[in-house]
Amino acid sequence: MKKLGFVTPWYGDKIPGGAEAELRGLAKHLYAAGVDLEILTTCVECFTSDWSVNFHKEGLTEEGGLKVRRFKARKRDTAAFDAVNYKFINNIPVSREEEEIFMREMVNSPDLYEYMKQNQDDYSLFVYIPYMFGTTYYGILACPDKSVMIPCLHEEAYAHMQLFKEAFPKIRGSIYLAQSEKALAERLYGLENVKGAALGAGVDTDFDPDADRFRQKFGIKDDFILYAGRKDEGKNIYLLLNYFREYRLRHKDSSLKLVLMGGGDVKIQDDIKSEVIDLGFVDRQDKYDGCAAALTLCQPSVHESFSIVIMESWLCGRPVLVHGGCDVTKSFAVTSNSGLYFNDYFEFEGCIDFYKDNPDTASEMGRTGREFVLSNFTWDVIVDRYTKFFEELAGEEK
Repeated sequence: MKKLGFVTPWYGDKIPGGAEAELRGLAKHLYAAGVDLEILTTCVECFTSDWSVNFHKEGLTEEGGLKVRRFKARKRDTAAFDAVNYKFINNIPVSREEEEIFMREMVNSPDLYEYMKQNQDDYSLFVYIPYMFGTTYYGILACPDKSVMIPCLHEEAYAHMQLFKEAFPKIRGSIYLAQSEKALAERLYGLENVKGAALGAGVDTDFDPDADRFRQKFGIKDDFILYAGRKDEGKNIYLLLNYFREYRLRHKDSSLKLVLMGGGDVKIQDDIKSEVIDLGFVDRQDKYDGCAAALTLCQPSVHESFSIVIMESWLCGRPVLVHGGCDVTKSFAVTSNSGLYFNDYFEFEGCIDFYKDNPDTASEMGRTGREFVLSNFTWDVIVDRYTKFFEELAGEEK
């Protein structure tokens, strides 16, 4: 097998984002296992930066032990993009012409696509992550026969774009982080002629959580629900805050707390400010210690294609609580028998009360969750699955 080219809109050892972290971990572990690969990306810094600004120098460098080949991003019409994106965000119908504006005026690098066309014989496959950016769409159009996607797909307005429905059936293969993500992609895009597999994502396991250390460091003695992740509306953080507030109003004698970890600003209602502890960014060890100390980790988002924090909670021996509207996280909770899910406030309350009233069962669910992760998502397992899939695709004629 010749080298793989991982194509992504931006890349960096320290930039935030779930897909970004998944790519870093996957590429580094594949490379350590002997797979020849490069990162092909733009000079843009990260998702939250200006997509017209070339922060990095173009060219080939070595970063974190990997070869990274960067290309200049084109200048874009931000106002035109924002006008269409507003419609997507607010579920307003978008025309085919508006889809083309959206895709053209997001992060893009014509130099990257030209390089791929001119040098495709040097690569076995081009692997795109995640699905909705210009680097994926135009990269696929440049070299469809060598294209493999790791879409990180979930139910949202962008996923229904006609452009994707036309382009994605042309790719060679697709890798999913969960079986329910695979089912969604096949339903949306009709991928009968695309080889697809739910291979999962890799999770770091080389840590030793300590619940007592967390409680002593942060002075938290009471039971608490843990939220770990970006604190924004798209992650359903305000639903969690509202449900927690309702729980405290209905349980006047409860000392239950809500602990938040992660970046972003969030408005906390005045009457529960003393019960919500926002730690902001914490280091990895504090996050693991917090998972071990929590009554449960709550993942309220309905837009997840995997959710590393759920796996981390299980590795720390604690059960999880997820939103029933997210097929991926609900499926993980049910399949592992290590989590509960809610669809409304009263189900949320019932789940919290169950964990509080049944500590032995909660601990057993945490134990089975840990076994589930170790059996399915350690890096050794993931590298073996991905390597075999890539080799199989590279050896097939299209």
